[in-house]
Order: sequence, then C-alpha cells, then structure tokens
Amino acid sequence: MDYQVVKVKEDILIENQKKAQEVREFLKSRGIYFINVMASPGAGKTTLLTNLINRLKDKYKIGVLEADIDGEVDADRIVKNTGVRAIQVHTSGACHLTAQMVSDALREFNIDGLNLIFLENIGNLVCPAEFDTGSNINMMLLSVPEGEDKPLKYPLMFEVSDIAVITKIDTLPIFDFDFNKCEEYIHRRNKNAKVFKVSAINDEGVASIADYLISIIK
Repeated sequence: MDYQVVKVKEDILIENQKKAQEVREFLKSRGIYFINVMASPGAGKTTLLTNLINRLKDKYKIGVLEADIDGEVDADRIVKNTGVRAIQVHTSGACHLTAQMVSDALREFNIDGLNLIFLENIGNLVCPAEFDTGSNINMMLLSVPEGEDKPLKYPLMFEVSDIAVITKIDTLPIFDFDFNKCEEYIHRRNKNAKVFKVSAINDEGVASIADYLISIIK
C-alpha cells in the first residue's frame, strides 16, 4: 500500500486535552469555578441557567460564556434576566466549543472579580461531549419531550457528565416518559452521575441543584 493512515481526530483531542488542562489551571489560579452546561437545542439550558444564576448571584460573582453558531439571543437573555455579565461566543459553524475557543473567550471576557463561570455550550448531544472545555464539572440537560432513551443512544454525553438534569417535568401529562428507566439508563452509562428533576418554568427542583452546586464549588 502506498499511503499512510493519519489519526487526525485523536491528535486533535490530545491537543485539546492539553489546552483544557491549561484552562483549568488558569481559572484555579484566579479562584474561579467553571461549569460546562450541555444539552440538545431546546432542552432548556438558558431558562435553567437564568433561574440558577438568580439563586446563586448573591453568593458568587458570576459570568457566562454563551456559545452559538450565530446570534446573540441567549447572551442578551442572560444579561437582561439576571444582570450578570455574559459574552457571546460564535463558533463559525462548529458544533462544539474546544478548550482553545474557551481560552480565547476568557481572554476577551473581563473575568476580574468573578469566582463562578457557566459555559452554555452548543446545543448538541454528540460533539460537545467529545471536547474537554477545561471545566471543573459537566452538567447536561435532558428534557422530558426528548424521551428517556437518550442515554442509550448518546452514551458519551452521559459518561462525561457529572450532573444530569431532567428538565421540563411540567410536560409529563403530555409525553410518555419513565423517570425510573431514564435514571437506570443514565447510571448504566455513569454510575456516579447526580440526577435531578426540574421544571425551571414552575421553579420546581431548581433549589436542589443550586444547593448541590454550593456544596461542591470550591
């Protein structure tokens, strides 16, 4: 054979891991805790973040990195509804954020005085799970309308997430969703994942997530 096979993806992930560790060390040196939030489009990331931030902003100085392919809608919503600082990160078509993108965004963002940063990652259950962003923990959201079988179909997302939040539980009368099966499937992928059930619209269950975050943020 007159050709060579090059494992480009593997090399990219190795370099990303190195940059992610740099991001972690940099934020640790500044006393900043970093939470990466991932989910499908429409799972309720911005709504839950708004509710969480309003519960936590008296205790922490919070900043938000909002990642989207284009548009400033979510960053505008966060600033308008919470009063905390946010920066919009455009990925130029990429379906995820890399650690380098996070590093670049942090350089552009005024992080002085902050001690907690949320990243609202691109809406996608595949690509964001593959790239370490340098976060301290990963929190993923799964909405009731998506169905309880997603941990079986998108294993990596659940394997890399420390917290799994089942959102939109107010829609249960409309959708056929089995909490017990979903939790079983999540723990099949990640036995240590902490599972929460919330309706951010009805303010149900969000306090438990806020309390848990307070208990682990250091």
